[in-house]
Amino acid sequence: MAQYESTLPRVGYMAFPFRMTETGAAQVARFDHIRQQVEQVLFTSPGERVFRPEYGFGARQHVFEGNAVGLWELAQNRLYGALAEALAGEVDPKTIRVEVGAPPDKPEVLMVEITYTIAALTRTETHRFEVS
Repeated sequence: MAQYESTLPRVGYMAFPFRMTETGAAQVARFDHIRQQVEQVLFTSPGERVFRPEYGFGARQHVFEGNAVGLWELAQNRLYGALAEALAGEVDPKTIRVEVGAPPDKPEVLMVEITYTIAALTRTETHRFEVS
């Protein structure tokens, strides 16, 4: 990871969730910032943000949907669209891959895997989330 970060300008990004330190607002590196944006999209429910009512995926709501392939495909498409909009400029939208579903042995769990390539670095990141 250090080899990639050395090519980036030293700019701090505001951490999410927002918190204060002795020197001001907490900051994170670019890779952490992008992951935090992914988490915001994943766990923010549509309608939760007053000025951006369409923002978010609402992963916790999808836990209670039926366990059917058609619903998972719809959820994947919805999440892809939300991520492509939120990560514009940071991530190459053609590289975003989203897998949504439930493991056969745990139908009460929503598994989400998100893979993308950071546009400026051609570095691929994969994040897995388990929501129950």
